[in-house]
Amino acid sequence: MNRLPLMTHQSASDIVAFRHGEAITVHQFLADVAQLRAILLPGKHVLNVCRDRYRFMVGLAAAMTANKISLLPSTYTRETIRQMVRFAPDVFCLSDGDNDIDLPQLSLPEGLPVSAANHNLPIPLLPETLPVSYVFTSGSTGSPVPHLKTWGALVGSVRAEAQRLGLLDGRTHAVLGTVPPQHMYGFESTILIVLQCGGALSAPQYFYPADICAELSLLPRPRLLVSTPIHLRALLGMSSPLPPADLLISATAPLTQDLAREAETRFDAPLQEIYGSTETGQIATRRSAETDEWSLLPELRLTSQLGRVWASGGHVEQATELSDRLEIINDERFLLHGRTADLVNIAGKRSSLAYLNHQLNSIPEVQDGAFFMPDDGAAGNVKRLIAFVVAPGVDAHSIYAKLRERIDPAFLPRPLQIVDALPRNNTGKLPREAFQLLVTTLHHKEENNPGTP
Repeated sequence: MNRLPLMTHQSASDIVAFRHGEAITVHQFLADVAQLRAILLPGKHVLNVCRDRYRFMVGLAAAMTANKISLLPSTYTRETIRQMVRFAPDVFCLSDGDNDIDLPQLSLPEGLPVSAANHNLPIPLLPETLPVSYVFTSGSTGSPVPHLKTWGALVGSVRAEAQRLGLLDGRTHAVLGTVPPQHMYGFESTILIVLQCGGALSAPQYFYPADICAELSLLPRPRLLVSTPIHLRALLGMSSPLPPADLLISATAPLTQDLAREAETRFDAPLQEIYGSTETGQIATRRSAETDEWSLLPELRLTSQLGRVWASGGHVEQATELSDRLEIINDERFLLHGRTADLVNIAGKRSSLAYLNHQLNSIPEVQDGAFFMPDDGAAGNVKRLIAFVVAPGVDAHSIYAKLRERIDPAFLPRPLQIVDALPRNNTGKLPREAFQLLVTTLHHKEENNPGTP
């Protein structure tokens, strides 16, 4: 059976994390993993909700070396937890702070001191078939659909990413993420890539742009910022100079070329965008400031069948249908035209929410914006597009007029509503449930203030 190392660091004194000014070595990390493994609860499945990125990594490694599987759902709502229990009745929660999750709890101690007996701990070698985690997508019935990730597939994915991004050059790359480690993108690009590239992560999970910039400026170079379009937009909204980086990485939603170029200029670093899915993990990258075309990671391939596109090869262990509309250019490159479910058909004309959102966010005054197609009956007697826009100091009529210059009149939103902020989650995505609440609020306003564009 082929075995792969937990981490590729070469020395016990190599740095694996930076936490509140402290550099944490491989020796410390392996000792922390061993001590946590010794007190894990009996269940086979672990819900790791640690916010501190280093503690999440310790919990992940402890679970892996104890032959336990981590569950990584997209949310921790009460219904989601009930569904996790139905899927894995023995699941317990591993946390580093207070939470209201109704599961058996194991809280990490504030300090996991290195034991004098824990010198010269070896780096574990793990079977490539080892089940590491279940990640979940939304099923058609509303129940999360589990997707098992094995150690071999995960290592193949992040090693392919590292090769594409130039991270296998023997240097220690410091990684700062703004996306949670429980998200598939954050899991691969802030946790696993550190373990498999001899890197060092920034442990705290910061929210405010000023805190993110302060932390980035303290990290040694070369340093990476792993982020999302919504977080990058917030960082670029700062008037003060931004700390230089050596590489920017973005995912979870397509970047506009203007935003990518501004980010590269302000951070003085190239920006690589990652495309993937929960089912496949990452499968392609592009230099967003220079091209719209995506380049597949090594050994991956796309095939088109009956209007659907399937990914296979490399770390994708079985052919997987993609939920996006892709235009295959050749064996290595493709264009992304939005999600299949994003197609909009109005008065015989077709567009996509991704295209409409791109045009809306290309208006200079718009800081953030998104179209929404309510369910039948959710917006009154007529099914219609709605747009919510963050544009401080600008009225809806002005945005509407500029949008009219960019899209077909059939897809103009009715109404276009100015809001203070969009209800994005911590990965920058917009859950449909949150949109529905906005629509309900909008209807109350319309009843009292008709005439909005």
